[in-house]
Amino acid sequence: MDWGNVTAEDLIDALREVDWSSPPRPLPEFFSRFTFPRSYAKWNSRFKCNLYYYRTNYFIMIVVILGLGFLRRPVAILAAMLTALSIAFLNDSFAGTFSEKVTRTVRQFSPHLAAKMRPPLTPVIRGRPSAKRTIHICGRPRWVFVFVLSTVSFILWYVSCGLLTVLWALAIALLATILHASFRTPNLKARLNTFREEFRAVWRNYSEL
Repeated sequence: MDWGNVTAEDLIDALREVDWSSPPRPLPEFFSRFTFPRSYAKWNSRFKCNLYYYRTNYFIMIVVILGLGFLRRPVAILAAMLTALSIAFLNDSFAGTFSEKVTRTVRQFSPHLAAKMRPPLTPVIRGRPSAKRTIHICGRPRWVFVFVLSTVSFILWYVSCGLLTVLWALAIALLATILHASFRTPNLKARLNTFREEFRAVWRNYSEL
């Protein structure tokens, strides 16, 4: 993937559709080599590549920094967890995996209830499944869970009086992510991993057709 030609919308779509179940990169690799980008084009390509390759590390780092900012406020920690979960549900792979695991667990106790939690069938157009499909979680559209979790987390933020603290913690977490993605030199492993995931995405779309 030529990260210099990838737009912000393409990067967001890639992060939304990519598999987030993979474990984070090892810390020695995460903090191994840093160099200053020589031009804006190289910085732009490096930033997008690192943001895509170390996505799990950045997500964990942001959650940890937010958690450290609310050690004395348990309600705010719960609000941060709900906020992180609502953001994670925006990813197709995470939402599908979460729904499958919950449905599988419920099936052990109530098969009838698990049957109701199955997502609706994908509409078929001209003998092929429709490319535009709504992601469902436990039989309900994804936006329902995102809206409920976001609303509850906002109420908890308001009750805990931690809105100003979360803004500072979130600013520090985003600044740390931007600095790391800007100065971490992409290695060959990151580029090969990108090519492998591109091949998997193309093969998945071909299999669906």
